Amino acid sequence: MTDAKKAERKQSRHIASNILKGSLGNMIEWYDWYVYAAFAVYFSTDFFPSGDTTTQLLNTAAVFAIGFLMRPIGSLIMGRYADRHGRRAALTLSILIMASGSLIIAATPNYQTIGIAAPIILILARLFQGLSLGGEYGTSATYLSEMANKGRRGFYSSFQYVTLVGGQLVALGVQIILQLWLNDAQLRAWGWRIPFIIGALGALIVLWLRLSMDESDQFKNMAKSKTKKDAGTLKALLKYPRAVLTVVGLTLGGTVAFYTYTTYLQKFMINSVGLDKEVVSIINFVALLIFLIMQPLAGLLSDHIGRKPLLFFFGISGTVLTVPLFMLMHSSHSVAAAFLLMMLGLIIVTGYTSINAIVKAELFPTEIRALGVGLPYGLTVAIFGGTAEFVALWFKSLGIETLFFFYVAGCIFISLIVYWRMQESSKTSYIEAEMEN
Repeated sequence: MTDAKKAERKQSRHIASNILKGSLGNMIEWYDWYVYAAFAVYFSTDFFPSGDTTTQLLNTAAVFAIGFLMRPIGSLIMGRYADRHGRRAALTLSILIMASGSLIIAATPNYQTIGIAAPIILILARLFQGLSLGGEYGTSATYLSEMANKGRRGFYSSFQYVTLVGGQLVALGVQIILQLWLNDAQLRAWGWRIPFIIGALGALIVLWLRLSMDESDQFKNMAKSKTKKDAGTLKALLKYPRAVLTVVGLTLGGTVAFYTYTTYLQKFMINSVGLDKEVVSIINFVALLIFLIMQPLAGLLSDHIGRKPLLFFFGISGTVLTVPLFMLMHSSHSVAAAFLLMMLGLIIVTGYTSINAIVKAELFPTEIRALGVGLPYGLTVAIFGGTAEFVALWFKSLGIETLFFFYVAGCIFISLIVYWRMQESSKTSYIEAEMEN
């Protein structure tokens, strides 16, 4: 083996090591986020003892929503921090905040012990976690995109959604294991604290790993340049209004489709199709596992054919097939058909999820990349992604559930227009241009 080949392999291992450290934190953050929703049914009485079960669950759901609304604020604060002090510093701070939130939830005494302080502490901990998660997206998308080598940026940045879905699957796996080992009374009494402890310990391990990450060359070069004084400022971001609006347009259809085909589709299978909860859980787990595997494959494909073909695939397929897909699932009442149709939906969404991080990162220069990726994304997700399930249930309550399918298709169509008007980001990439200078 030649010295050049050895050097190339060493560099590839070095890049993969940094990508792993960066993306594992993303998985832990999403695990901690999903664990709250997964175990709310068990700890709701500890924090909100008054009222019936529905009221208690609504209270815990409201706290979940509050955390969701913190994400744009987290994108602003942490994006600015990442652009001024470095990606590694921001990612390290982000995982530390998430670990603290999980540990606080796990250790907080119940309402019977400390009274009103219990739900107040829960809300504060969830606000911290929402802040952390909001900052994680833009910063991790930026870091993964910058650390990847030329010609492999689509592949490596796709691991953001690999770990996002992975966090969801791990949370589901922990729930299944605890349900097998503990009875309902034990889970309600103390068992629900275990997954939060696992999340906090996992976050501390990732924190240790992130302390040994390398800073990206792009940030180190920027830190020595004259652009440093404007790094992470809204004033600097507003110099790129087209890129900001492009991120909003890119995200709109993608986030509505993602939450529709993952979160809402489970409830649709139960409430509208009539499938058993246990069957839906299995369908969801297997489908998400396959969806996870598809991300790096699609990301790798984008490195060879460009980003726009995949975005066009998502935009056209999502616009045309969303309504027929849901109508077919509604009328089939078949487990096999439900699984195949869910997989079709997730294949369509892969055209967006696999490359959304790199496309957005390529739109901005280094000094405002984390803020530019994170802030417009966080706002769009909070407004449209976070409300997708609410809009669906609202249409269903009015007896016009079918209109929600058209709503999803319409959101994807708006994004399709953006894809059509934007340039191929891999050819106009700020990341590549900066590395060549």
